[in-house]
Amino acid sequence: MSVPVASKSSSSTTLDNFDLAILNILQRDNSTPQRVIGEAVNLSAPAVQRRIRRMEEAGVIQANVAIIDPARVGQPITIFVEVEVISETAELIDAAKREFAAVPEVQQCYYVTGEADFVLMVVVPTMTAYEALTRRLFFGNNNVKRFRTFVAMDRVKVGLAVPLPE
Repeated sequence: MSVPVASKSSSSTTLDNFDLAILNILQRDNSTPQRVIGEAVNLSAPAVQRRIRRMEEAGVIQANVAIIDPARVGQPITIFVEVEVISETAELIDAAKREFAAVPEVQQCYYVTGEADFVLMVVVPTMTAYEALTRRLFFGNNNVKRFRTFVAMDRVKVGLAVPLPE
């Protein structure tokens, strides 16, 4: 099986079964040594390294990061926010995207269809901090019509792993 992928450059990349197996391992633990990955997928460590580098260059692998528990670093409150804007011109939508993306408390931002225009996932240390954020981000923005807040009571499942064929 192979999966065609649009890359950052104009050429396309095709992911084969080896690539998908490597990605499955890296999504579980990105610190897995290339030698161990190679043994698991029946490739040499240098072949694994070349494939990983190719997938990074193609934008398939976007980042190598540590996933941190927000509560253990003083950010225990997770909030989902639906944001509705007044005007949906391309310029104003792009401005909202840039503004939301620039805020450290906004972990994820999606431009969506439906009644809301954006859905944000926010982490904050206190509700007072969230109130200050709303004043800056929503009340201080003339294009925000309204926003709705949903406070997470429990983090049942959190992840960024993409389901891939085995």
